Amino acid sequence: MTEWDVKKLRILRTLRDRGTVTATAEALLMTPSAVSQQLTNLARQLGVELLEPQGRRVRLTDAAHLVLRHAEAVFAQLERADAELTGYLRGEAGEVRVGAFSTAVPALVVPAVRLLRAEGRPGPDVRVREAEAAQAYELLTAGEVDLALSLAAHAPTARDPRFSLFPLLADPLDVALPAGHPLADAPALRLADLAADRWIFGGSGPWSEITTAACEAAGFVPSRPTAPPAGPRSSPWSRRAWASPSSPGWPPVSSAARAW
Repeated sequence: MTEWDVKKLRILRTLRDRGTVTATAEALLMTPSAVSQQLTNLARQLGVELLEPQGRRVRLTDAAHLVLRHAEAVFAQLERADAELTGYLRGEAGEVRVGAFSTAVPALVVPAVRLLRAEGRPGPDVRVREAEAAQAYELLTAGEVDLALSLAAHAPTARDPRFSLFPLLADPLDVALPAGHPLADAPALRLADLAADRWIFGGSGPWSEITTAACEAAGFVPSRPTAPPAGPRSSPWSRRAWASPSSPGWPPVSSAARAW
């Protein structure tokens, strides 16, 4: 197969446009002898004569014009590739694979993509893969996603060199207390204040893990009923501490308690 040298082809194209070896050398910041040598080497590589004398100058042969017709397509493709590569380096092209748990997709991923598109500039294609929060780091390790949204309960240590962690937001947990609870009207309380209470929260999943981890960080393991209720108002379990993700208008446990 014939070897095509793009650098030498550019010199040949410049000679066609400039007309003389001297003008070509000036345009490319080369010496005339270097231009002549490069074109001689290109002719040898392609196996055809590219130049023929015309008085004190040279002109391109028919073979040289044929070569340049095909080379122009190569130059155009390389220019497009260069533009796409520049866009990729600027974050304006390519593909980003995002792993996210189900509630994070509409709450975080979709608004972020819409914001990028609304700015009116090109951006990478975003491919979303729905996965449980606990799977995020497995997918990253396997190279199946480029970034993942997960929960703090599943996060590795900050010293793990395989990952870069970026906190996005804090989602406080609310604690609901029965109206007759001694701390129901307290202006502020700590999780440790509820260490002696029996707790009701999800039996599995990330919120259960987060609640348990928060209580353990406060110095106790939450005591739970043997049979979890269907909801915080279910009798007789409603006279217990109920932990849930924050709802609009509910203050976090660090500032107040919500009473049923």
